[in-house]
Amino acid sequence: MIGSIKGKIILKTEKFVIVETNGVGYKISLSLDSLIKIKNNLEVFIWIHTVVREDALDLYGFIDREELEFFEMLISVSGIGPKGALSILSVASIYTLRQAIGTNDISYLTKISGIGRKTAEKIVIELRDKFKNEKEGTLKEELDALEALKSLGYSQNEARDALKNVKAINTNDKIKEALKMLGGGKV
Repeated sequence: MIGSIKGKIILKTEKFVIVETNGVGYKISLSLDSLIKIKNNLEVFIWIHTVVREDALDLYGFIDREELEFFEMLISVSGIGPKGALSILSVASIYTLRQAIGTNDISYLTKISGIGRKTAEKIVIELRDKFKNEKEGTLKEELDALEALKSLGYSQNEARDALKNVKAINTNDKIKEALKMLGGGKV
């Protein structure tokens, strides 16, 4: 099994990169967060989760080990495959997802594209014990900020992407920081 790869990025697309190491190019599917952190023609170190099937060998990569571990927890849930887990990681921060799972917030998880109520319930049931100490308050702040941005005319995806990178805790500060990102820093 391949556990990590260190090499030079020779191609970067919206869903994967090709990393060349010792003359071999490896196609690695990445989460949106990891893709944003990588630049073409740079040396990188990527944590790998290898999936071997009868007809394919797929590599899923992560810049942060924490993201790899969360990905592996998600795919341990019945009904969540590697592509589904990658899409879940691409729409919300690990911190926010941990809070949603730890506080049994199924409604937050169902707002993620491709996650229905039954799948969200499975995720919560199978993983909630690992995150039961997460605080509910900041998740409510996140949801309030998301709804406020949507009411200002931003799509759910735009609002989520902006909020993923916000470090503020209270709702007003979250909205202000997200608007700066969405408006190019004009707020």
